[in-house]
Amino acid sequence: MKRLWTIIGVNDVARSFAWYQSLLGLPPTQPAHDCFGVLEADGAVLLCLHRWGDHEHPPLASPARAAPGNGLLLFFRVDDFDDALARARTLVDALEEEPHVNPGTGTREFALRDPDGYYVMVSALPAA
Repeated sequence: MKRLWTIIGVNDVARSFAWYQSLLGLPPTQPAHDCFGVLEADGAVLLCLHRWGDHEHPPLASPARAAPGNGLLLFFRVDDFDDALARARTLVDALEEEPHVNPGTGTREFALRDPDGYYVMVSALPAA
């Protein structure tokens, strides 16, 4: 089996960790380290958060080298879309995209920006 671990650079791991837990309806926990945290659900890694500048990873050296999120779309499919939308509205002043139906997938989705400026799309799982 192969798995992809998406790792994004963030300014404050604990803050971003709590933000994503809230958005995704995950139980509140603390990241394992102040410089790195792994968000998991149902035994799968959803997202890794890495503090900018730690551990000398060239693409995570500094957000000044490129705008955070440039070329990256964090796309989460959720089974509690309406609840996720309500949680999202408490996390930001305004959504980037209000809820709508994506004509390509036929599912509802909305978008917002995380504390570091990453573009986050939340989409409903297709009806079974």
